[in-house]
Amino acid sequence: MSVTELLRTAGARLRDAGVPSPEHDAAELLAHVLGVRRSALVARDPREPVGAAEQAAYDALVARRAAREPLQHLTGVAGFRHLDLAVGPGVFVPRPETELLAGWAVEQAAAVLAAGRPPVVVDLGTGSGAIAGSVAHEVPGARVHACELDERALLWAARNLEGRGVDLRPGSLATAFDDLLGTVDVVVSNPPYVPLSAWEGVAPEARDHDPHLSLFSGDDGLDAVRVLADRAAALLRPGGVVGVEHADVQGSSAPAVFAAAGWWEQVRDHRDLLDRPRYLTAARTGAGQGTGTMAP
Repeated sequence: MSVTELLRTAGARLRDAGVPSPEHDAAELLAHVLGVRRSALVARDPREPVGAAEQAAYDALVARRAAREPLQHLTGVAGFRHLDLAVGPGVFVPRPETELLAGWAVEQAAAVLAAGRPPVVVDLGTGSGAIAGSVAHEVPGARVHACELDERALLWAARNLEGRGVDLRPGSLATAFDDLLGTVDVVVSNPPYVPLSAWEGVAPEARDHDPHLSLFSGDDGLDAVRVLADRAAALLRPGGVVGVEHADVQGSSAPAVFAAAGWWEQVRDHRDLLDRPRYLTAARTGAGQGTGTMAP
């Protein structure tokens, strides 16, 4: 079969299986089997036959994707900003929308560096190390710390953060980094935020393959956000900032947690590229309790 025939057949199979992006995934898998980037498939003669061994390998991967195994588990790689992250069973696959939160953290760290001192950045619940790795890569000189509670995810983070100068530790986002209390410039987190009641509505790729520790967070999905409202306040220096991802239906409820906590000002929400509520930011007040003000 030719490249065109393989892609057409695989795309139809993935579409019938309910895969959200069948043509994209079919092309990514074929590029993976052929050892090229997806863009290189365009330059290849679409009529050129693909070898029998490669066809067999491709068919096997397409079958696994049709069974809703994550694409990134099949290729072993998740692209995230300027990084290619190793991912697989046991670690949350980073999503494109989280790149916006990582970009915010990069900007905040860069602003501190421009002011004349190395920024201290903490990534609470780092998972694959996506956000921590991005800050370390894009803001040389930043002092980046990250923690992860899940043992299997910690191994993936260690692999992705090796050689990047990140202080990676096992630990909970609720208790980690007691030695940094009151000294941090930027706290960032993509915590679990799916309500337990939403189990049936979670995509099979996430529900059946991502660690549940990285997905579910109490009856309303805000348990981890409540913890972060207090822990980030303890870690940050006065004027330090926090950024926390949340579900698109939590654009009001997640910021309200921070506004009510008493430690925060300039609480505001940010939208993703599809104009959906995606992450909140806030600034640590000075000495004493804050006003819990919401910014427009």
